Amino acid sequence: MAVTITTLTENTSGSPDIIAEWGQSLFIDADGEKILFDTGPSGLVLKNAGKLGIDLGSVKKIVLSHGHYDHTGGLKEVLIKMRELGGHDEVEIVGHPDIFGPKYSYIKGIVERYIGIPFPRQELEALGAMFNLSKQPVKIYENIMTTGEVEFTQYYEKIDPVLYVKENDGFVPDKLADDLGIIIKTGQGLVVLLGCAHRGIVNTLLHARKITGIKEIYAVIGGTHLISAKQEQMSATIEALRGFGIKKLGVSHCTGLPSASILANEFKEVFFFNSAGTKTVLPD
Repeated sequence: MAVTITTLTENTSGSPDIIAEWGQSLFIDADGEKILFDTGPSGLVLKNAGKLGIDLGSVKKIVLSHGHYDHTGGLKEVLIKMRELGGHDEVEIVGHPDIFGPKYSYIKGIVERYIGIPFPRQELEALGAMFNLSKQPVKIYENIMTTGEVEFTQYYEKIDPVLYVKENDGFVPDKLADDLGIIIKTGQGLVVLLGCAHRGIVNTLLHARKITGIKEIYAVIGGTHLISAKQEQMSATIEALRGFGIKKLGVSHCTGLPSASILANEFKEVFFFNSAGTKTVLPD
């Protein structure tokens, strides 16, 4: 399967023509099947897509990695543009049932900020969004699927403690059950695409192996949520990634520059910074 992954939105830019913005959006072309994985935080994703020659009108399916604004804030404008370009009356949007939860970043007594999807579901449905929300893995196309809910198995991978959901008049920790990735089966092994990997990059890769029955992981691309990782977690993560035998590791967004630099030093030619504008062509 020929796979090309183009990064439309990311914290950094690899070109003076491409706009950097906190968040992530990946455009996937797998044997002609076009998928948008997240939409970034705003409509700026449309400008980058145009600069990169990406026709969003060719997209019939969108996958949302989780319900945070920096991965979903561009969804409304994307839906409007897709309707203009492709004439689609409906666009299937795949995600977890918890994506519309009341998500907040909250430090008791200091900060309380809504960070969830910035649009009501009904408004998006009026623009043609047809939500396919499941806790289980969802088949997108032949050889392409979501992870569904990712199992926690590694002690060193934990949810960021400042992320909460609002319940009644209080807050409870957000388990980020909606955090999912995309798995593409290729002749070289699995290609795993990550949104933020809030539930852990290693947990996600182990889960991908388990649900596909395929051991080989050829490439991992996307956010790793190692931005606040301490030395113990970084060491354990590096050891696990080496054990997977990954041939391409392209990190972005919530990895953080310090952690990305450590990974770059450890993985040498396997590693690349997955900035906005990066196009990754994977072999059949």
